[in-house]
Amino acid sequence: MTDDSSSINSETTNPGAGYQLMLRLRMRNERGMHGKIATVLGENGADILDIDIHEVGSEFIVRDFLVLCDGHDQAAEIVKATEAVDGCDLILASDRTFQLHQRGKIATRNKVNIRTNAELNHVYTPGVGRVCMAIAEDPSAAWSLTIKSNTIAVVTDGTAVLGLGDIGPEASMPVMEGKCMLFKSFADIDAWPICLDTTDTEEIIQVVKAIAPGFGGILLEDISAPRCFVIEERLREELDIPVFHDDQHGTAVVVLAGLVNALKLVDKRPEELKVRVLGVGASGVACSKIMMEYGVKDVIGFDRTGAVFQGRSENMNPEKEWFAENTNKEGFQGDLADALVGADVFLGLSGPGLLEPEWVDGMNEDAIVFALANPVPEVMPDEIHGKARVIATGRSDFPNQINNVLCFPGLFRGALDAGAKEITEGMKIVAARAIAETIPTEQLTEDYIIPTVFNEEVFDTVAEAVRQEAIRTGNNRPEHADIYIQ
Repeated sequence: MTDDSSSINSETTNPGAGYQLMLRLRMRNERGMHGKIATVLGENGADILDIDIHEVGSEFIVRDFLVLCDGHDQAAEIVKATEAVDGCDLILASDRTFQLHQRGKIATRNKVNIRTNAELNHVYTPGVGRVCMAIAEDPSAAWSLTIKSNTIAVVTDGTAVLGLGDIGPEASMPVMEGKCMLFKSFADIDAWPICLDTTDTEEIIQVVKAIAPGFGGILLEDISAPRCFVIEERLREELDIPVFHDDQHGTAVVVLAGLVNALKLVDKRPEELKVRVLGVGASGVACSKIMMEYGVKDVIGFDRTGAVFQGRSENMNPEKEWFAENTNKEGFQGDLADALVGADVFLGLSGPGLLEPEWVDGMNEDAIVFALANPVPEVMPDEIHGKARVIATGRSDFPNQINNVLCFPGLFRGALDAGAKEITEGMKIVAARAIAETIPTEQLTEDYIIPTVFNEEVFDTVAEAVRQEAIRTGNNRPEHADIYIQ
């Protein structure tokens, strides 16, 4: 969840994800060979996760060893060591992550089997012609007679991929495929990656508008600031389907959910808080907006240039101008360390190691620190244990992961079910509350303010809250009656 910081070195990895190496070895079928290989793996620092038999012959046996190692360099050493074992031939060495991406991670499937000419006639010509004409006469029928009502376009230009930066449309495909998998796994929404070979703002807007008839919603992903603001705003104005920039608003919703529960633990109210934000890019602005919508009044933000204040001219854009006009009411122009003195909340959406642990000492009692830069946060949690009461990061290997996956599947499920025309601030607020409320108050602890993405209640709860909010505010289409006779 980096913001306007430079991209992090691609060799920096999240150790919680692990580097899994699969070795397929053809070994002499004799006693002791298995032990030799296990010893070699252990001597080279590998942890054996699984062993499977692939093939057996009278003179040989082929085994698959799945091992955990630190990274590419160690994997290469392990491969070299196993190749040197007498009586063992290396057939395959493969990074497990790469295996899972082979030929892509998503596919389409038919909901109707085509086994006879009669079925073919119904789903294609000539029967499909009657359905087409029904939609031509009443375009709203597309919501009930096509995939539109359950399909999202995940759109990117690959200019701001998390932790990687501007890597282009092809290289961003694995991330977008992953996003589509999450839609399907957690909300049963069909989604498809649309990776655009252009960074021109106007061209992106026009392309998305041109493909919009085939989709029920648009998720904008990994588009660099400030273009992302313009693209989202224009598309929201010019399309009648939900448009949602996840890097901004998905992060904001989950941050608010975490804050709601953290405040229950520290017994503070939003209007009492002094919030300091490091990183005033897409996520930082969106998080600040939703917190202020929730009731927070005292926000000061910082970027590479320093404090953002009204009248600052350097390194500004329209979104930062809005931020300057609506935050930092006292016009503070000092540094972050000074601003944190007496502060209640630090929110980092910037880059690694930018928050000094001793600065947290000066924060108010029961301080809340959300250090969300990924994969390396602004401060490591173990550096501020005992200094902050509640700590959250964007990583899965520490408690309280602020993960956008908790938001966007359920949010879009609810929006699609309501036939919503847009994602409103009210829908984001109820989504955040729904995420927070999946943890009963009596179960809240400093290390458990955010539910896991595998909590089955989250997505249904978020979807229902969003659906009801859309209907309550009239931001929905009436259900289209099924058409049986034409």
